[in-house]
Amino acid sequence: MSYSHHLEKHFIQRAGWLRAAVLGANDGIISVTSLVMGMAASGASSHTLLITCIAGLISGATSMAAGEYISVKSQSDIEEADLKIEARELEKNPHLELKELTQIYIHRGLDPDLAHQVAIQLTEKDALEAHARDEIGINEMTAAKPLQAAGSSALSFSIGALFPTLSILISPDAYIETVVLIVGILSLSILGALSSYVAGTSIVKGSFRVAVWGILAMAFSSWIGSLFHVTPI
Repeated sequence: MSYSHHLEKHFIQRAGWLRAAVLGANDGIISVTSLVMGMAASGASSHTLLITCIAGLISGATSMAAGEYISVKSQSDIEEADLKIEARELEKNPHLELKELTQIYIHRGLDPDLAHQVAIQLTEKDALEAHARDEIGINEMTAAKPLQAAGSSALSFSIGALFPTLSILISPDAYIETVVLIVGILSLSILGALSSYVAGTSIVKGSFRVAVWGILAMAFSSWIGSLFHVTPI
């Protein structure tokens, strides 16, 4: 009799980098496109719009990387602190920790004897790993990775901000605002669809949700920009 390996692909493994990448790309498209829309509505020249767009790309990517790193690093620090506390408790009170692990498995549906046996075996293999996973909720797939998150955010923001930048470069001066708006909506729709596909959720809902919020942000920026009247130099 032959046995085949049954390996399921779970989307939770993508949670860390996907969250940072989607957030970065979404912010890159919306913030820079909205910035350009606001400036265009105020009457700024195409040259000014391009410089503004590039400045927004650089400052935004840097800000996203720094913010994401600090945020995820804080989570990582908390995880490390909890692991140190758990390691001390395992050293001081191994029997109490074993009982605690047993109770966790009982609450999950195992009978007391089996729960105790499972707790003993997992403790013998790696007590800290067992408590980290089943008591604290820390595991390899969901553990915080600050550098990965920062890199994903910066790169994805830059890619997202390239869309309005290229829109300005390829658009005639008289139609910059329209082209930037159309490209912004299309790029947001595609981003929403791709992120939903990777996450295993509804592509239509994801695309619609991202596009609607982007349109609202761009419309608000255009309205604010229209309150100012800049004379192109």
